[in-house]
Amino acid sequence: MKHLNIKIIISFLGLTSMLNGLFMLAAVPFSIYYNETEKWGILSAGLTTILLGFLLWFFNRNAKKNLQKKEGYLIVTLGWLMLTFTGTLPYVFTDSIPSYTDAFFETLSGYSTTGSSILNDIEIMPKGILFWRSATHWIGGMGIIVLTVAILPLLGIGGMQLFMAEAPGPSADKMHPRITETAKRLWLIYFLLTFTEFFLLKFAGMNWFDAINHAMATMSTGGFSTKNASVAHWNGSPLIQYIIIAFMLIAGTNFVLTYFALKGKIGKVFKSEEFKYYFFGIIGLTLLISFLIVNYQDPNLSTTINHPKPWGEVESAFRHAAFQVTSVLTTTGFVSADFTMWNSFATMLMFSLFFIGGSAGSTSGGIKIVRHIVMIKNSFYEFKKLLHPNAIIPVRYDGSGVPKNIIYNILAFFIMYMLIFILSSIILTFFGLDFQSAIGAAASSLGNIGPAIGSVSPVDNYAHLSIPAKWFCSFLMLIGRLELFTVLILLTPFFWNKN
Repeated sequence: MKHLNIKIIISFLGLTSMLNGLFMLAAVPFSIYYNETEKWGILSAGLTTILLGFLLWFFNRNAKKNLQKKEGYLIVTLGWLMLTFTGTLPYVFTDSIPSYTDAFFETLSGYSTTGSSILNDIEIMPKGILFWRSATHWIGGMGIIVLTVAILPLLGIGGMQLFMAEAPGPSADKMHPRITETAKRLWLIYFLLTFTEFFLLKFAGMNWFDAINHAMATMSTGGFSTKNASVAHWNGSPLIQYIIIAFMLIAGTNFVLTYFALKGKIGKVFKSEEFKYYFFGIIGLTLLISFLIVNYQDPNLSTTINHPKPWGEVESAFRHAAFQVTSVLTTTGFVSADFTMWNSFATMLMFSLFFIGGSAGSTSGGIKIVRHIVMIKNSFYEFKKLLHPNAIIPVRYDGSGVPKNIIYNILAFFIMYMLIFILSSIILTFFGLDFQSAIGAAASSLGNIGPAIGSVSPVDNYAHLSIPAKWFCSFLMLIGRLELFTVLILLTPFFWNKN
């Protein structure tokens, strides 16, 4: 293709690989501490990844630094594939996950912060591998592409193309006029919140290893746990679950608003339309589902995974409702109770949240609340236009008019999202899943949620899927994490045309 700067793409992939290798090496001390033989496999995987990255970067280090949109899209998509392929090496080198398909699925599920797993017994896995598994969440949560732009400004390339392609949500509000400064501040907030949650979980009774893994999984809205029962393992410790609820809520909030909150500008937070819908929506749904659980729950159905409590206990009902609503809406995917065992109306409400998503500019996946707000407002706008065809009635969001091109982009995204969901559900039935499991796996993978309904419910996993189904769900996780267009645009002929 004319003018495509191949060398800068390969150079950037090399830098991404080197950073990924350094993160792998961070898992080695955990293996050493727990006296695991897998330390050598993790060390070898990290060094191999660093060497591969160094070679890619070294032979392309003199590439011209100009970066256009096409290169930006290719770097982000290929960068995520590079992360995934190299990220499988700790699993492969230690033989922790013998099947490469399973290793790829688990790795991409980590980086995309989906949290779907093929592991049948998490608790027998080596600690070093479990840390690496959680680290893939943490890296993918904010995006290693943003990290690279933040700490390597010496590249001298245009970071905004990468930031816009990588940052979650329909917009990437900046906290600072320089993109590198924005990325640095985002990562600083991300790190500080992760450390704070780790400290609080440790104080609440988790051991240090579980605390650091769950802190990384929470702030990335990923959902990988170190326990087979997920957070339901701590159903006897309400404080632990309330801490995780609070940090899931923060992680699903636009990080720019979190930045303002940390600076004491709380007024700016509650002026955000999206935050108000997000925050009060969680409260409203929690109260509604709590009411359904207390008053309409079938007493013959188990309410929790490993530590049932009577649903007559209002606190228990409120906590599990709050936990699961926040977990699904923020696309974290932690589990404190099996919501598919609640009454049908409550279960259907939970499934509907698969199509909402968290806030734009957060680590959440899904469609994002701001898109729903704009689409609903635009629909009312169309009703008004039917009555007053000559009137100029702008769609307003946060007090400002929304440009038509943004509205068209949001409508196109939503149509594409729902079309992919429908087609994916059909394809997954072809791969052997029943109807309920197919729509659950499709919605969960595309929305980066994790547990779903059917045979992939909160008490099940994805191990039983066929090999083609696992690769297809991996593809859905990737396009969902990168907001559809970033990947799908590469499949269009006009992207590759020479003009």
